[in-house]
Amino acid sequence: MKRPLFVLCLSVTLQTGGFALAHHGWGSYDASRQISITGAVQQASWQNPHVTVSVRHENKDWEAVLAPPFRMNARGLEPDMIRPGTRVTLEGYPSTRVESEMRAERIVVGGRTFELR
Repeated sequence: MKRPLFVLCLSVTLQTGGFALAHHGWGSYDASRQISITGAVQQASWQNPHVTVSVRHENKDWEAVLAPPFRMNARGLEPDMIRPGTRVTLEGYPSTRVESEMRAERIVVGGRTFELR
């Protein structure tokens, strides 16, 4: 009886550990340097663990990591508000690893500012 319980516990631990590894931390963003980019949304992905958008800014495509979908909804943002073509301003911190990636702390859409953290 002890062996099947051990195998079950080990299996659950290994499976949930993969989820923890799949989520990144915020340590790879430079919180000492805030940036702001404005442009049209090229692509948006409304999925866990974070909503992401691609924005064209000064002839460069930026990938922005936003809040999780549940937090976006709680702040009043809906997926149809950041469809491709929508003009947005993103404020946040640049990645220390990827030149054109940022972690967004706020987004301005349609003249409204939404705090994401």
